[in-house]
Amino acid sequence: MHGSRGYRRMILALFAAGVATFSQLYSVQGVLPELARDLGISQPQAALAVSAATLGLACSVLVWSLLADRMGRLRTMTIAVVCAVVLGLAVPFSPGFEWLLALRFVEGLALGGIPAVALAYLAEEVSNLHAAVAAGTYISGTSLGGLAGRLVAGPLSEFWNWRAGTLVVSVLAAIAAAVFIAVAPKPRGFTPVPWSSPHTVPLWKKLWMNLRSGPLLALYAQGFLLMGGFVAVFNYLGFRLEAPPFLIPAALASLVFIAYLSGTWSSRRSGMLVARFARLPVLLGSIGVMLAGLLVTLVDWLPTVVFGMLLFTAGFFAAHAVASGWIPLVAVGGRAQAASLYNLAYYGGSSLFGWAIGLAFDAGGWPGLGLAVSSLLLVAAALALLGLRHREPAA
Repeated sequence: MHGSRGYRRMILALFAAGVATFSQLYSVQGVLPELARDLGISQPQAALAVSAATLGLACSVLVWSLLADRMGRLRTMTIAVVCAVVLGLAVPFSPGFEWLLALRFVEGLALGGIPAVALAYLAEEVSNLHAAVAAGTYISGTSLGGLAGRLVAGPLSEFWNWRAGTLVVSVLAAIAAAVFIAVAPKPRGFTPVPWSSPHTVPLWKKLWMNLRSGPLLALYAQGFLLMGGFVAVFNYLGFRLEAPPFLIPAALASLVFIAYLSGTWSSRRSGMLVARFARLPVLLGSIGVMLAGLLVTLVDWLPTVVFGMLLFTAGFFAAHAVASGWIPLVAVGGRAQAASLYNLAYYGGSSLFGWAIGLAFDAGGWPGLGLAVSSLLLVAAALALLGLRHREPAA
């Protein structure tokens, strides 16, 4: 119930889970220029350190959703976050680039247990009336975690090295994971399904039912396209700021990641806007804010770039909060599987476009990147408009 002790514990636990997950997932994004110099690799190759983890996460979300149906949501999330913390502490000690990619991939496999289950756990414990606000709070935790990972690792990479920066982030993630384990309330809205039961619906059937839904496919496209563009912008922003005409040191360039605070605010705010204006208008408006912010960053003036990133980030997290919170409410045949398919698309887009748009950046600089990402945003908006009209669930 909204306002109860259990509700507050749920919100705090999922906020902490978001911080623990996304601080680790994106810590290397704040040190990509330093990592590229240290390991002697190209800009798109360096971005693979981010894509490896998001690819691992994308590959694991369906498996985690199946485990969550059998073992329970909370137990599954606890196992995932503990494994992820252990692997995260090992990443800074990678002996070479290939080892780094391998460890990041396995770390991503472990991290997949949080986003694969979190929103299903939330939807089963919180009423539909308050689900959008609760989902927005979880997403704000993911944005704050992403900010902490980048903001801590970036400056430390300049004063020491990228290994020291990512190690400190992993320690902070371990603390957030401990908070999650300590305060997460026991589930009351879900009973785990036995491993062998005549009433068990096969996983493939649950997936197929969700993949046949037009509105769900439109929501999956939002995650794939918007996340792909978002990660690409942040992957290559550091390279842009360290080059002419900015020539900003890494410790200062990483401060641009403070733009994530706008996402922390907007993801929470989006739930309130949904209650007032409905989901589709808020989703389309958020994509419009992303596009406007991206266009503003094309101006080669640092205050303009910072302002544009604030808009771009706020728009993304609002759109993500709306789309991800919408998934369990229109799911067909399995909320955990529907959420996992969204995460599969979301992190698949991150892995693919986070690397591929680097080729546009190499070829055309920031304008080339801007054109590529703008195309993704426009396609996402068109698919949302076509696939999500008249699909507002009841409160």
